Amino acid sequence: MSQNSRISSVLSSNETRLIKRVSIVERNLNKTKGAEVGLGAFAFLFSEMLQYAQKRVHGIQDLETKLNDFGYRVGTRLLELIVWRDKNSKRETRVLGILYFIHTTVWKTLFGKQADTLEKSTENENEYMISDNDPLITGIVEAILDGAQFPSRVTAHSLPIDGFPLRTTIFIQLDKEILQREEQLK
Repeated sequence: MSQNSRISSVLSSNETRLIKRVSIVERNLNKTKGAEVGLGAFAFLFSEMLQYAQKRVHGIQDLETKLNDFGYRVGTRLLELIVWRDKNSKRETRVLGILYFIHTTVWKTLFGKQADTLEKSTENENEYMISDNDPLITGIVEAILDGAQFPSRVTAHSLPIDGFPLRTTIFIQLDKEILQREEQLK
């Protein structure tokens, strides 16, 4: 094999390799659907976000607000991504439909499993709870509800029970207008 043919062979294989390299920004979003991020990488990113927030707050209330803002931004983008990836998806217009979507699809996308429970409050008709016995993070639910046109107030509460000391319940209080809209759809 001559020197020129070896060089052209190497160049053609390098050119092929260069052509196949595409930045993460240019990659098709559907091709990354099954890709998972390692828990170590996730923990590092979360730790950095927490440190970033702690340096810029003056109390625990400010920290909670800052972390909620982070979660809201993630939730907004996550809703867009899930809906875009699922070609057969339809926009949820009913309360139970959107809550079930969060309980199953969103939780599976984020944590690889659905949330443990979805419950309706017995005290008020506009209150629901999603519980996870072993949560990684919370704070994304409000953005998904808002993005799906279900304005609400969402808070997270640690409610340990026997066998699940980390159990967290996401408390969802829907705006009154949502219940009025739900009545009109019946």
